Amino acid sequence: MRLPFAAIAASCLLAITAIPAAADAPATAAPEAAPRLIVAISVDQFSADLFAQYRQHYEHGLARLLGGVVFPSGYQSHAATETCPGHSTLLTGVHPARSGIIANDWFDPALGRNVYCVEDEGNPQSTADDPVVSSGHLLVPTLGDLLKRRDPASLNVAVSAKDRAVVMMSGHSADAAYWFKGQGFATFADRALSLAARAENAQLAEAVNAGASDLAVPGWCAAYDLGLALGDFTVGTFRFPPKPGDFKAFAVSPRMDEATTDLAVRLLDELPLGRDSVPDVLSVSYSATDKVGHAFGTEGLEMCIQQAVLDHAIGRLLEALDARGIDYVVMLSADHGGADAPERMRLQGVPDAARLDPALTDKALSQAVSGVTGVTVPTGRLLYGAGGSGDIWLNGAIKGAARAKVIAELVRQLKANPQISGVYTAEELARVNVPSGNPQDWTEIERVAASYNPAHSGAVLMMTRRAVVPGTAPRPGSVATHGSPWDYDRRVPILFWRKGMTPMEQAQPVETVDIAPTLAALVGLQVPAGTFDGRCLDIAAGEADSCAR
Repeated sequence: MRLPFAAIAASCLLAITAIPAAADAPATAAPEAAPRLIVAISVDQFSADLFAQYRQHYEHGLARLLGGVVFPSGYQSHAATETCPGHSTLLTGVHPARSGIIANDWFDPALGRNVYCVEDEGNPQSTADDPVVSSGHLLVPTLGDLLKRRDPASLNVAVSAKDRAVVMMSGHSADAAYWFKGQGFATFADRALSLAARAENAQLAEAVNAGASDLAVPGWCAAYDLGLALGDFTVGTFRFPPKPGDFKAFAVSPRMDEATTDLAVRLLDELPLGRDSVPDVLSVSYSATDKVGHAFGTEGLEMCIQQAVLDHAIGRLLEALDARGIDYVVMLSADHGGADAPERMRLQGVPDAARLDPALTDKALSQAVSGVTGVTVPTGRLLYGAGGSGDIWLNGAIKGAARAKVIAELVRQLKANPQISGVYTAEELARVNVPSGNPQDWTEIERVAASYNPAHSGAVLMMTRRAVVPGTAPRPGSVATHGSPWDYDRRVPILFWRKGMTPMEQAQPVETVDIAPTLAALVGLQVPAGTFDGRCLDIAAGEADSCAR
């Protein structure tokens, strides 16, 4: 039964009860008919490490999905382990090098500013601080796009706290697309909010303005309730008590995932989804794990509470689908993993954990390279980027011999820094073919090449060593992040569930680009060879082959 958001907020969101018996489908052969609805779930920053750490405690939605087909070693194969590139792989089936989504944003020398991955920078209303949202930078179709090409009656719907998650999962032909902005859910500039979205926003505003108490703490979270001092503030013990009217705090809390479920359930009825013979796609990206991971790290009480709320939110979504009698298949994965705060990692057996050397920021590198080469620019900095995804862009005023000189000196200085694992120029990366095969075996330059695209990538890409966390110092709201080529950022779970599916767990490595061809096979979608970079995964245990339909 759907629980109103206001009631959930008032009761701390955590009624820890068992999944109804009806949810535990018998282990029989997978149904032959195509499902009427594909429910594609992304949990932002849900690393395979978090999944392994908490799977024993899941009791609701995630517990149910554990009874399906589980690939605990899925990979975002590329090095640019950020939200936009990661989400772009899930339903397109292609690597960022091909989709064009190489980072959350990139420097545009012609504009002299960063461009957001889902921005229509050609729109005069679009600014770096308030971009006009568009799918224009995504160079390939999503599964929802392909299904609508086959039959325009197919519905393609997406909801998340993040606009880039919505756009990357729905693509170019979303029938409904909603993300959180300011004090409620928003959509594309040329569309009006639907009745469902307006109703959700009204309910959400009432709940936020009323405030709430601390979120409940499950008993199994006690071991994580330890404070970590980071300068003049502490993380590790926060229970998310919202002040009345504080929408910003709400958006960076587990409550955001419950609101995302609320709107997704409303959209099930408004459109309606999964009610006819044409398969639909509902994409739901839960963002709070990422928000909590950035603000508090991955190992404190905050993340433990978040995992309980996430489990509950997904459970409510699945129960809502059951109550409507929809024949659906669920896929759950993540856009990337994440690192904990290095200060806590050092206390937990990772002595080399560190924050980024300030010498590796674009400001410091600009000054150092200019000091050696004598190259200067009339406005702005010499270099932009560094840290984060590792791209370093040159000021558009640097041309010819000066450009070559700057790149050579930049590479020299980066390679001399002990925090750097690898340095690659655009020319080097252009010669590397993105490999196939087991993604954990890819070399570092192959991982970087998988997210290199000459239209947007930097002139030089730097990769930091394992456990070096981008950001030179912690601050409230930002203590940990992701973006590295290492397994803690690349490795994510991939789960499939459908009523009647035979449970199976397969530990061999697979890729997130395998998800789209796997789902396409389930709904009988035929596509030209080369549409996907990934391969179909056989998720029918036994002699049956779910890829041979």
